[in-house]
Amino acid sequence: MTSLITTDLVVLDADQGTESSAVIRALAATISEQGRANSADGLAAAAIAREEKTPTGVPGGIAIPHARTEAVTEPSLAMARLNPPVDFGAKDGPADLVFMIAAPEGAGKDHLKLLSKLARSLVKKDFVASLRAATTEQEVVDLVETALGRRETTEEQTGTEAAPTGASTAGAAASTAGAAASTAGAAASTAGAAAAPTETAASSAERLRRVVAVTACPTGIAHTYMAADALAQAGSEMGIDVVTETQGSSGTTPIDQSVIDAADAVVFAVDVDVRDKARFAGKPYVQVPVKAGIDDPQGLITKALAEADAPNGRRLAAAHAAADESSSAGNSRESIGAHLKRVLLTGVSYMIPFVAAGGLLMALGFLLGGFDIPDYAEDIVLGNSLWNLPTEYGDLALGPVGAYLGAVAFQIGNLSMSFLVAALAGYIAYGIADRPGIAPGFTVGAVAVLMGAGFIGGIIGGLLAGYIAHWIGSFDAPRWLRGLMPVVIIPLVASLVSSGLMFMVLGGPISALTKGLDSWLSSMTGAAAVVLGLILGAMMAIDLGGPVNKVAYSFAVAGLAAGSVDNPVPWEIMATVMAAGMVPPLAMALATAVRPRIFSQAEKENGKAAWLLGAAFISEGAIPFAASDPLRVIPASVVGASVTGGMTMAFSVTSQAPHGGVFVFFAIDSFLLFLLSVVVGTLISAVLVLALKIFVRKGGKAGFAEAADRSASATTAAASTGPTTGSGSAGEAEQAEPVSSNADATRV
Repeated sequence: MTSLITTDLVVLDADQGTESSAVIRALAATISEQGRANSADGLAAAAIAREEKTPTGVPGGIAIPHARTEAVTEPSLAMARLNPPVDFGAKDGPADLVFMIAAPEGAGKDHLKLLSKLARSLVKKDFVASLRAATTEQEVVDLVETALGRRETTEEQTGTEAAPTGASTAGAAASTAGAAASTAGAAASTAGAAAAPTETAASSAERLRRVVAVTACPTGIAHTYMAADALAQAGSEMGIDVVTETQGSSGTTPIDQSVIDAADAVVFAVDVDVRDKARFAGKPYVQVPVKAGIDDPQGLITKALAEADAPNGRRLAAAHAAADESSSAGNSRESIGAHLKRVLLTGVSYMIPFVAAGGLLMALGFLLGGFDIPDYAEDIVLGNSLWNLPTEYGDLALGPVGAYLGAVAFQIGNLSMSFLVAALAGYIAYGIADRPGIAPGFTVGAVAVLMGAGFIGGIIGGLLAGYIAHWIGSFDAPRWLRGLMPVVIIPLVASLVSSGLMFMVLGGPISALTKGLDSWLSSMTGAAAVVLGLILGAMMAIDLGGPVNKVAYSFAVAGLAAGSVDNPVPWEIMATVMAAGMVPPLAMALATAVRPRIFSQAEKENGKAAWLLGAAFISEGAIPFAASDPLRVIPASVVGASVTGGMTMAFSVTSQAPHGGVFVFFAIDSFLLFLLSVVVGTLISAVLVLALKIFVRKGGKAGFAEAADRSASATTAAASTGPTTGSGSAGEAEQAEPVSSNADATRV
């Protein structure tokens, strides 16, 4: 196995700027320069997006930004000892020790275990002190390799290896001999194992109170294991038997059910859904973000036991569907708006694969079988085969073989698209009530289709089914009935109530509303259609993959199945949304090609990739630009995308494919006009962003002259633009762009 860290990946006492994003970019560049990543920008964007979800600063002046992405070619650790320290969101202040963990998308478990072991080591005060005292890069490498168990210390053996991932003592058992007391205490909580004989255990005649905990973060590399270790160590110090399960990237070893049954309370320190949450049904619990497990482990254990002691303390419903209560404040619930956004986006994210596959297959069916293939498809697939090709088909089909293959593709796509509303409703209900909500959600979605309630009916029905299932699951059922609740009783009752309401009360009015909306959209021509295009275009560019972008895209996708030769408006909306979404990355790519000197080296590299991303309708290709300069990039992108949206609607361009950009040209009618609209919007956005970067920086002609005369050297760039941050290579500086406090690297 190759080394995770080398001296070339260590930077000591470096000034890497004042923003966490600048430090992440510098470390990503360092990893890329060593040939361990094929795109520094891709790695940085993934790590910054992770940072925006949950800051990676932890107590003790440490930060662990991390990412798992295809941009990484070899698992790597890059370490920087910062001077001055930089705020990474820890409660106790900025971080001076930053470890960036970079893992490939398909990293092997052996590498991931080593990465998680490093994260665990960072909760050890002696290890952190040694890092701060190190005088050379090689000394840091030696310390890290020792912590990873890949070489022995000269004074003592780090004899205790980390327990299998997910075991209760995984963190504490990895402690060095100097932390033997903590290790012994945590070892007592191994699932099903007897506690190691210690003085404390021997003197205690009573059973220790037991708390079981699950930790998980989105990437499953660092915070997952640090939180588990912190909870295990805190339990040892408090005299509480803490058993932890880490649901991370290097594997999961579930806690034995007998241990769960004997536990007094549960702590969920998670940023993602807990796997098999039904195991903990009926237990008192607290649920917090994974970072809270690192920041205040003793407080969480205390709160969990308080819930157990309180007569009306929170118990996990039999539906194992308690809403995600993660927040920076600990146990406070989501706001209503945040909750609705989360469950609706859950439904959309699960629905999109049905639509993407189905839409592309239908488009392929039209290509092979002609635009009248819907009239023949069902008869052809049921009555013919490759050995009995059809004789009756449309004039535009590519012969008998084309007609047959086109009918097959169209029919598969049509069937896939028929799940659209049901999948949307089912997974909205899942987002509210977990697995017991899926069956009621799918059922009410199917009823909405039958009633003609469409997309709106699917949303309302999914919310209804989810909340009913969640409500039923909140009942304190007898123990003998709990096993039947999530698989029989909740789906049965929730399906009956929600679908019954859709049939008898809601379906008719929603159907009338849907038909009215369809008629209004179909009647849109001329100026009204252009205005709709302008609005949709702006929505696609304003947050580049965020909630507003998803609303516009979902609106287009939802209507795709309703499009036809007689009613092409839904197809026109799809073409509008796709064309507008292509503009921001293409505009940034063009801008970096035309005036490369006003962009950082990282942005220039990202601009090369943005050509392909934009052409494929991946709006996120513009995120690195918007994250570093939102006040100029976003307005420019919105203007260009709006113009493109207005043009495609004015030209009545249609697309029967929900994704793919120029690569699904066969599914786009008037493809040349589609391209013209994209090109015009791209030119407008590129010109605007260049003008804003050149003129707004210093103002007027002076700013233009300064930009034109700017030297390519990093020193001159630093002098003319103000603060700079190291890019990770000697002699090169990167412009420190102002970042809005509202900027979200996962959205803008």
